[in-house]
Amino acid sequence: MSLKDTTHFVHWFRSAAPYIHGFRGKTFVIAFGGELVADGGFVQLAHDVNLLNSLGVRLVLVHGVRPQVEARLIENGAAIRYVNGLRVTDDAALACVKEAAGTVRVEIEALLSLGIANTPMAGADIRVASGNFVTAKPIGVIEGEDLLHTGEVRKIDAAAIRRRLDQHDIVLLSPIGYSPTGEIFNLSLEDVATQAAVELAADKLIFLIDTEGVPAKGRAIHNTLTVNEARQILEQAGRGRTRKLPEDVTYYLPCTITACTQGVKRAHFISRHRDGALLSELFTREGVGTLITPAPLETLRAATIDDVGGILGLIEPLERDGILVWRSRERLEMEIERFLVLESDNVIAGCVALYPFPEEQAAELACLVVSSEFRGRGFGDRLLAEAEKRGKKAGFKQLFVLTTRTEHWFEERGFVDSSPDHLPQSKQALYNYKRRSKVLQKKL
Repeated sequence: MSLKDTTHFVHWFRSAAPYIHGFRGKTFVIAFGGELVADGGFVQLAHDVNLLNSLGVRLVLVHGVRPQVEARLIENGAAIRYVNGLRVTDDAALACVKEAAGTVRVEIEALLSLGIANTPMAGADIRVASGNFVTAKPIGVIEGEDLLHTGEVRKIDAAAIRRRLDQHDIVLLSPIGYSPTGEIFNLSLEDVATQAAVELAADKLIFLIDTEGVPAKGRAIHNTLTVNEARQILEQAGRGRTRKLPEDVTYYLPCTITACTQGVKRAHFISRHRDGALLSELFTREGVGTLITPAPLETLRAATIDDVGGILGLIEPLERDGILVWRSRERLEMEIERFLVLESDNVIAGCVALYPFPEEQAAELACLVVSSEFRGRGFGDRLLAEAEKRGKKAGFKQLFVLTTRTEHWFEERGFVDSSPDHLPQSKQALYNYKRRSKVLQKKL
């Protein structure tokens, strides 16, 4: 491995470390269609599941069987009928569902049992638990059609699942449920996954889908969505105001909304076709799919003493390069009430400080910094806008900033060139002529 590759690996590993620590003991529900097993894609997923399991993540896997059932129905010459995306499960279809579910479950258990040397599964000692964890009821009549043996989740035996998770087992749920009278029902994988995530108060509900995520403009996807934004996308697509959503997104997006409004902390859409997508989504800041959250990930707020370490992490590299004037931890602790921070998913992504000069009705804007990992998202503009808002509220008539590198950025946002002579008297006395910082001012 070259020095460049080593440096890149060390940087990645350090950036992933907070996630590795944070995920230990958390519960993830991962749902995927039968296509992933049919086309051989589960082999790679099994490697990634093994890694998550070894890191202490509590895993519940929910699989589908639609292509396997279709194949058996076609082979038997049986009718294939759907109502609103749900199969009409007559006796012949139910027999195919039971056969397909059993076969797929066994295949998944076999792949999770691999322990071949020189593979990611080497030394794996994964135990898989499956059983009658799902109680179901008939879904009944929809649009005048009796769906017969098609059902919906009535109850998830969360206590029994937790006992297996406590023993470090991976729990595998099939899209089949049982009634108290012994009836068998064909369920949708999204119903099982959503209800399991809700009943377990899962930390994440993850859907592996055919597309990269929820489509945005052009070929882009939405990197993050709040529940409200997800609702708007569904509403606009339903009214024909935007392009039609992919079929699986149409089915699963309402499920993520339900989950996130009923206690699940995060939901994810990632592509089943991209090797390593699960790890890339979970262990990198930007991810590779769509993240759905109950509320916005970013919070802009006044800094507290607990934020000192995070702020130092932002400003120290710029201090070493001479871009910012050095501040000691002690000084920062004393001046912490001057700072605002922008927090993204519990990480300090940016900061800014306001130092008042009441006699001149002015304030100095200082330490406007955004972490390199979060640049390009408009965080700097949000910090500046909030600082200006608070400056106006405090009665300041103007802001000024001293900078050696970012003059144009501030000019593009309404600051104009000035000189040290126009600084407040007390600031003039501290001006360092060796640094030759540019002085820029903006009226509020």
